Amino acid sequence: MSMHHVSDNSSSERSAGTLKLLGDHTQLKQVIAAIDLRWSKNTLERGTSELADLVCFSHLRWDFVYQRPQHLLSRCAQTRRVFFVEEPIASPDDTCWLDITQRECGVWVVVPYLPNNLDEEQAIALQQVLLNQLLAEAQIQSPILWYYTPMAVPFTHDIKAAAVIYDCMDELSAFKGAHPQLQAREAYLFKLADLVFTGGRSLYEAKQHQHSSIHAFPSSIDAAHFAYARSLVEEPADQAEIPHPRLGFYGVVDERMDLALLDGIAQARPDWHLVIIGPVVKIDPATLPNHPNIHYLGGKSYQELPTYLAGWDVALLPFACNESTRFISPTKTPEYLAAGKPVVSTSIRDVVRPYGEEDLVHIADTVPEFVLAIAQALDQTQTNSEWLNRVDAFLSQISWDLTWQTMNDLIETAIATKSQKTPDTIQPKAAVGARSTLANQPVSMTVNIKKSVS
Repeated sequence: MSMHHVSDNSSSERSAGTLKLLGDHTQLKQVIAAIDLRWSKNTLERGTSELADLVCFSHLRWDFVYQRPQHLLSRCAQTRRVFFVEEPIASPDDTCWLDITQRECGVWVVVPYLPNNLDEEQAIALQQVLLNQLLAEAQIQSPILWYYTPMAVPFTHDIKAAAVIYDCMDELSAFKGAHPQLQAREAYLFKLADLVFTGGRSLYEAKQHQHSSIHAFPSSIDAAHFAYARSLVEEPADQAEIPHPRLGFYGVVDERMDLALLDGIAQARPDWHLVIIGPVVKIDPATLPNHPNIHYLGGKSYQELPTYLAGWDVALLPFACNESTRFISPTKTPEYLAAGKPVVSTSIRDVVRPYGEEDLVHIADTVPEFVLAIAQALDQTQTNSEWLNRVDAFLSQISWDLTWQTMNDLIETAIATKSQKTPDTIQPKAAVGARSTLANQPVSMTVNIKKSVS
């Protein structure tokens, strides 16, 4: 199924620029002319809203773990069309296409499939071609560009945008496997952006000097969703037989987790049972502590999380204190609290401030300290009205709805301000990591464009 193609001058100009960069390589020129997109629906309504569409570029996949991007952009999709463009996946048959599917919340998830064995400049060029086609077929004109990853800058920097937003939710350069050009591209994105949001207070403090309009938006909460755990009685089957007391964690299990701490807790108190929920990524599963009282239950959906939380006695944030956790603002902190669970965390700065300082969360780092804090948390009955009242009073001041409303007000102001500027004042001259040498690079690959099927 092919969508109705609408000519768009800006997309055509971008394609022409890419074509020039590709030189005389006939096969890739044919790709530009013949490429089709694979949509999950036969029609794509332009929508009645006069608001600009939003196109997001993310290093996180929409269906991986439900966190900040999903909370914010699902709310955005209530009033705007939202296209969530993920990083490319290797094509199983060396074809090249965009897979475009719509989620129940209204967000369109866009996944580029690229041939194997491309160098980075070829991959950038083909992503620009695919994006040009998406903009044209979906009739996206002057969108809001929303970045979670600076790695998308080389193939998006010249799009005429209503506004450019960088939602800096993590210090990605500190993560395992970070691209060597990530910091340079982030520096360029700061110059490109009209607004910068940060995922926590400490990240704001580290980045505030890099932009004139930067705003801290720490992790927030859908309190009603997690408060459901306070009254649940039915156990999920894979947790029902695990003895109490249960100490629980959910989230991505990666280099940010203090595995030695988990191991030490399990050995110090074999009568306590640790429930670990979430995918294991970027670390060898064989390195995970393996004791009879540690239970790895795998990933669960956002909808399922309260049913597991309900059966825990204490919730844990056993993060390592290293470069990869220096600026994190764990979304699960207020979620655990909304479920009415006592929380023990290592001294992550954005947990200490404000949760530790407000005496809402226990803070500990070493194995003996953590074991003692868990024991204290176990004595802290969930019906402790004084503690729960303070928790609820704190959580009543924050919500993802309020966060998005405040962000959206800033975006509307930025759009209005930018619309008054001339194109020369809002468009940069060149992009860091752009395809400046692509025309001189040999291209050796097979690209077959298949017609999409409805």
